Amino acid sequence: MFLKSLIITGGDGYVIRDIRFHLGLNLILDETPIVTGRETGNNVGKTTVLKLIDFCLGASAKGIYSDYENKKNEYKLVKDFLITNNVLVSLVLKDDLLKEESREVLIERNFLTRKDKIQRIDGNNKTDDEFEEALTSLLFPGHYGGKPTFRQIIAHNIRYKDISINNTLKNLDRYTRDDEYETLYLFLLGCDFEQGNVKQELRSQIDVEEKFKRRLESDQTKSAYETALALLQSEIEELERKKSSFNLNPNFESDLDELNRIKYQVNLTSSEIGRLELRKNLILEAQREIQSSQSSINVKQLQQIYEQATSLVSEIQKTFEELYDFHNRMVESKIKFISKDLPKIDVELTAKREHLKRLLTKEVELTSVITQSDSFDALEKLIAELNVKYQMKGEYENILRQLDSVESRLTELNNNLATIDNALFSNEFALKIKEQVDKFNLHFSAVSYELYGEKYALKFDTKTVKGRRIYEFSAFNINFSSGKKQGEISCFDIAYTLFADEENIPCMHFLLNDKKELMHDNQLLRIAHFVNTKGIQFVASILKDKLPSDLNKDEYVVVKLSQDDKLFGIEKFADA
Repeated sequence: MFLKSLIITGGDGYVIRDIRFHLGLNLILDETPIVTGRETGNNVGKTTVLKLIDFCLGASAKGIYSDYENKKNEYKLVKDFLITNNVLVSLVLKDDLLKEESREVLIERNFLTRKDKIQRIDGNNKTDDEFEEALTSLLFPGHYGGKPTFRQIIAHNIRYKDISINNTLKNLDRYTRDDEYETLYLFLLGCDFEQGNVKQELRSQIDVEEKFKRRLESDQTKSAYETALALLQSEIEELERKKSSFNLNPNFESDLDELNRIKYQVNLTSSEIGRLELRKNLILEAQREIQSSQSSINVKQLQQIYEQATSLVSEIQKTFEELYDFHNRMVESKIKFISKDLPKIDVELTAKREHLKRLLTKEVELTSVITQSDSFDALEKLIAELNVKYQMKGEYENILRQLDSVESRLTELNNNLATIDNALFSNEFALKIKEQVDKFNLHFSAVSYELYGEKYALKFDTKTVKGRRIYEFSAFNINFSSGKKQGEISCFDIAYTLFADEENIPCMHFLLNDKKELMHDNQLLRIAHFVNTKGIQFVASILKDKLPSDLNKDEYVVVKLSQDDKLFGIEKFADA
């Protein structure tokens, strides 16, 4: 899809900005004149135009008025303006800018909350989950709920954050795992892997179990507990020998032994209850995370949209209800997968609590009987020491049982993951990846040679991270020269659009780029000519004094900004 327009309006309907896009080069120009040499293009809003487009595609509103490096720093003037004036941002996407009858999608968002929040697609207001699902279904039909996410797929189309400006492939946030990048680029290259979601489920389960294991070993390792338990058993045996030397009547001895056994069972049962509750809470946490992605779309409200889409795109084979049902069944299967042990845990918890209640009652009874003995004072110190030792023994044994259990569970999950990886890393699948990479590189090298006289290429390698194999994708200059990173990024994005069209892979046909003044004049001129020829939208923000004279033409400029005419015109509103 292409960008058709971005319109910013105030709550009273006043149009603050009406930006119309076209094929080819679209410039967001900062015209701030350089008089004293100290003028700057900062804060006129040229990057904000890119952010507003991203906002309409699901980015957080905070990105418009917060410092990306420190989100606690907010631009209060901008935030207050957007909220007080109920500013509405409207983005229109179009399948084909040259065909009037082609499909259009209207996306509208404002910056208010709760009942005043506007988040509409083609006139229908959406919750946050419904909004992302609707965008995914419109732009990447049938993919919602799968990996990679919609936001990950379009990340390379929208480059204004430092990480995306400076990195060709690893352009998501710094917390993104290597296996998530693997999934992303397999998807972008059209290398479908049917068990990709199952792999992500297994990874989630493994993360839960590994987190539980780390908690169990937060104080000591398993081997340390085993060693400590052996020494503790020797100390208990020695204390028992001392206790047996007391000349006690048979009833007192048996009651005392029974009390020690009961206390040991109380401590052991309490530890088991704690372990079960911890596991239950971890499963519920994972369940809530998955349930947050489940949608509850009102099918009747969206039926008209889907019918309209069906009439325009004849290839759609599935009904909206089938897609909706497929998504919810998929999420429900994830929930069942994660929470299948909950009933068993609840039954065990109920039984253990009842057992603990009986043990505590018995402990009170025995203690009452024993404390009436005249011999108890002589044994008080020894019994207290034994109680401490038995309590420690129960705790250590319980921890070791839990560690054995979690290690067994991890072995099972990792074996299942290994089965999937055996297919993912088979010679057949690796050959498929290579074929797709080779096809992509035909475009990547051709575009980079056309624009920069250098040939860039994409490669993939297999590496092991924390014992797990993954595919790692990276770009390089086949001439092994130190080409400009900005050039590599632009060539990659342009080449991917051409590749995706050739392979019939759905993709956005617009590329948003910030800080293009960092690029050499000749490179920008070549990009402009290339994208104009290929019909790709290349939207770039740039300072006018850094713009090549050949591009300083109204036909390329979609909006002009300056210190005297900033994007939102907040100062004008204040004067009015």
